[in-house]
Amino acid sequence: MSRPHAAAIIEDAVHEQVERVLRSRGWGNRVITHVGYGSSSFVRVYARILLGRKGREQTEGPEARQDATGALSPAHYDRGWRAFITSPATGVPVKVTAGDREVYGRSDRGGHVDIVARDHGLAPGWQQVLVEVQGTEPVAADVFIVADGVTHGIVSDIDDTVITTMLPRPMIAAFNTFVRRGKARHAVSGMAPMYRRILSAHPGAPIVYVSTGAWNTSATLNRFLVDNGFPLGPLMLTDWGPTNTGWFRSGQDHKRTCLHRLARDFPDITWLLFGDDGQHDPALYTEFAEARPDRVDAICIRQLTPAEQVLSNPIKLDPPLRPWAARTVQTFSAPDGHGLLRLLEEHGRVGEPVAADEQPSRPGPRRPHRVTD
Repeated sequence: MSRPHAAAIIEDAVHEQVERVLRSRGWGNRVITHVGYGSSSFVRVYARILLGRKGREQTEGPEARQDATGALSPAHYDRGWRAFITSPATGVPVKVTAGDREVYGRSDRGGHVDIVARDHGLAPGWQQVLVEVQGTEPVAADVFIVADGVTHGIVSDIDDTVITTMLPRPMIAAFNTFVRRGKARHAVSGMAPMYRRILSAHPGAPIVYVSTGAWNTSATLNRFLVDNGFPLGPLMLTDWGPTNTGWFRSGQDHKRTCLHRLARDFPDITWLLFGDDGQHDPALYTEFAEARPDRVDAICIRQLTPAEQVLSNPIKLDPPLRPWAARTVQTFSAPDGHGLLRLLEEHGRVGEPVAADEQPSRPGPRRPHRVTD
């Protein structure tokens, strides 16, 4: 195995020293859970183990004021930089109780936990599993279990697809991420009603948000989605900072890996892929569709406005060419969700909505809680 990148070695050394000092001062483990997903045969559980002051592990820091989804707690938006001022607990043993199963693992170098439990016995829909580490009470994590027989699903990008962030430009990205409050951003018009319309026609269908954003922002993103009427679903985010191969991880590789992982996890589902034409979504989706045409129903690209195009691609002042339409699946593009929905309906890609009295309930996740004796 190749030697880790110098940036990762430096970061690990800093984290080790910070953790040693904080634990010597009485700080203990703190569990932050994220929304996971699964099927009748497996469930994938996301969490992160951080350090918090002893006796205040459950109330310390901006993430602790939020529940696991960040959507059900009272509205509170910190400036973005606060979510990144955390100290991960590395290599901590973790126990996950998912229905009838108990599985064990450890937090990685960033404190992240990604554990798969099989033969769990959980019913379809929103369920909860328990995440436990030494020195803390079990913490509930929401998971969405996809029922057998579901054949449709949605994969959605976040930045500039559902939220107008203009993220690719470095200075704007830094300002949006570290300075602005979450409520200062705006939802793309029509995207939330379109997603709800599609899901209403396919009861039990999952929606998964795939983004190159950091897990530190998951609570803020979940609250933004719920506040703006988007259906809640698992987030597939990434770590922030240096990696074993470089100063920053590849966002394209992260999205590519997530798409193929979903195709393997749900072999019977064909996905509607939603992204924007700001940078790499069209090429990534086309590549995935060419490799797995039986797993893609259609590619839907939100067209950025001229101003957003200039900000996303400041060097390219001319209108971008779009030679990215996939050969094996239909590709649609429009400036917002209203236009995309019209195109999808015209081409029969939405389906008829199920009557309310015939549609099984799709409740959101319950308020996560800490389990005590």
